[in-house]
Amino acid sequence: MKAVFLYITLMSLCSMVAAQASLNTAPKVVRYDLYVGDSMVYYSGKMSHALTINGTIPGPVLHFTEGDTAEIYVHNTLKEETSIHWHGLILPNQYDGVSYLTTRPVKAGETHLYRFPVVQHGTYWYHSHTMFQEQSGMYGAIVFHERKETTAKEYTLLLSDWTDMHPHTVNRYLHNANDWFAIKKGSVQSYAEAIQHKHFKTKVTNEWKRMNAMDVSDVYYERFLSNGKETDEQPQFKAGDKVRLRIINGSSSTYFWLNYAGGKLTVVANDGADVEPVEVDRLLVGVSETYDVIVTIPDNMQYQFLATAEDRTRSTSLWLGQGMKMPAKPLPRLKYFEGMKMMNDMMKMDGNLDTSTGMQMSNQVMDMNTVMYPEITGDDKRVKHAGHDMQNMQMDSTAGDIVTLNYGMLRAPEKTTLPPGPVKLLHFELTGNMNRYVWSINNKVVSETDKILIKKGEIVRIVLYNNTMMRHPMHLHGHFFRVLNGQGEYSPLKTVLDIMPMEVDTIEFAATESGDWFFHCHILYHMMSGMGRVFSYENSPSNPEVPDPVKAYRMLKKDDRMLYPMARVGLESTGSDGEIVVANSRYRLSTEWRVGLNDRDGYESESHFGRYLGKNQWLFPYIGWDVRYRKMDEPEKNLFSQKNTKDFRQVFHVGVEYTLPMLIVADASVDTDGKIRVQLTREDVPLTRRLRFGFMVNTDKEYMAGFRYIVTKNFAFSTHYDSDMGLGAGITLSY
Repeated sequence: MKAVFLYITLMSLCSMVAAQASLNTAPKVVRYDLYVGDSMVYYSGKMSHALTINGTIPGPVLHFTEGDTAEIYVHNTLKEETSIHWHGLILPNQYDGVSYLTTRPVKAGETHLYRFPVVQHGTYWYHSHTMFQEQSGMYGAIVFHERKETTAKEYTLLLSDWTDMHPHTVNRYLHNANDWFAIKKGSVQSYAEAIQHKHFKTKVTNEWKRMNAMDVSDVYYERFLSNGKETDEQPQFKAGDKVRLRIINGSSSTYFWLNYAGGKLTVVANDGADVEPVEVDRLLVGVSETYDVIVTIPDNMQYQFLATAEDRTRSTSLWLGQGMKMPAKPLPRLKYFEGMKMMNDMMKMDGNLDTSTGMQMSNQVMDMNTVMYPEITGDDKRVKHAGHDMQNMQMDSTAGDIVTLNYGMLRAPEKTTLPPGPVKLLHFELTGNMNRYVWSINNKVVSETDKILIKKGEIVRIVLYNNTMMRHPMHLHGHFFRVLNGQGEYSPLKTVLDIMPMEVDTIEFAATESGDWFFHCHILYHMMSGMGRVFSYENSPSNPEVPDPVKAYRMLKKDDRMLYPMARVGLESTGSDGEIVVANSRYRLSTEWRVGLNDRDGYESESHFGRYLGKNQWLFPYIGWDVRYRKMDEPEKNLFSQKNTKDFRQVFHVGVEYTLPMLIVADASVDTDGKIRVQLTREDVPLTRRLRFGFMVNTDKEYMAGFRYIVTKNFAFSTHYDSDMGLGAGITLSY
């Protein structure tokens, strides 16, 4: 009854009565059995491990009719636990499917029943909410049909991304600032490329402000898929057909540009909720969003519906109709350095976005990445973007004016005003550190926060400010929220808000449920890194699926407390050096070593344990242990005239690292012998796409400079000159 009440509040009583008046079948119980299992797939020329539902990727499309009761049995044949979250559905809290928070995880060999009333219509989807299983193939579509007879043609299109790399390895690479994905995508933005594109000053400014290269998408993917295939063909459609495409972005971290060779796209629903029809040339569907669009088959030919990854590395297609192929115009490569220049202008030296320029936006009114689009900035045409005429934006003269969808163009067909009630106002600043891959809200990850208490009858209003350089698709479980987009009483209803850098958006929802509900970024690797919060209704009845809520919440907090190991070993002509690091969102434990070939070269090892401080995590105080041996002919003296007369010494030390402009790390420490050391280091200056330069100099009169050429993700050639060991060359292996 609570779910029905919420649906009435959000979708309006009038539309529900109309739907019930046109019944052509009686409500019924609809059962599905979903078998979760292991499999192998061959998407990119090599066999890779995958997770399937009923043996396929994606899982089967689940069809229900408004008023039915869904009865879904999930059978876990894996050797590990799993879960299914029903994305966008209004349902009892215990069936929401977030392991430990709302629903008991489905253990290996177990079967779990999800049973709930279908109180809405629209396009939705389901996916695992356990670790990174979604990335491995655990997702599928759900369609809730209106209870009225229709002859309209439709097709469900689930878009997804595929990587041959194990998702845990992907996550580890992201946290360890490994730029292999940028190398594969051609988006390193090295100094050589900056000079080639006449953007040397842009590159220097970028690093002076302690920023990494412009990043559009975090992960390199081998394939993008349409219903589990690189190309999907549906020849049953004929000339004159109007087809409702139910489009689901079931990717783990990829936004898709959508355009159609047969003409315009008419958007009629978003996140399952109907909107007044709006005609556009293209739209960008955020991670986990759904759109219903109507397309027309102009002639008896085959028309390409093209979905291109936002980073434009690859695309996937749905072909509608039969006959001669009519391809859509492909999107050109991004102009990364133009994006970098824009990012420099937006960012202040303290790491915050600069709102003093008056460029702060909302509801995607202006895509700040537009300067990167060659189809817009190419010639002398103007583009109609986000419902506005942007005279300063140019585009390819052969393309004509482009109309791009944004949230400001969405308008609900019925009033969506919420019932009266006290307003609980929350301010969420989206924060993060791209280099260490920590994503947070108000500079706190989930494990550092308590649940946010709300009360039934309240209006929960959230002001979101994105103070990062990444887009974030923020998803609220179990509720629709209104997006305050200037449409007043007809503000659209959504369950996912894609918020761009520098945007301030406001959403609100009626607190009519009970239990705990997750609110998080739906980029899988951002969510697992901590960008989320939990809303908890006060005085909720006990959830039979979660008998110990305190213990369960501790289990949820484990996600962003994971440890990320990294190892690097250099084998060179003068000896060996290397590093082992284990870190999480705040803490880091590291050990570096260098071993020479003789007593004069000696050996040394230095270990640090510390905690990153501040929103940007530029400050790192630590404690450590230092062991050194080298056969000396005379005492060593540092720049502070402090002497070392021992061949062997071991000391404890305390110190602090701080990231300076140009991404140089300054390290100041004092050891238990009273010796002070100041050191400057940088290891990863990108000279070309694969060639890196690094250096170190300190007050102990030690210095090093070297080059590393990256061959594969785990192998590189290296050469360096060390003040202690001289010139050396060799190989570097990394994990």
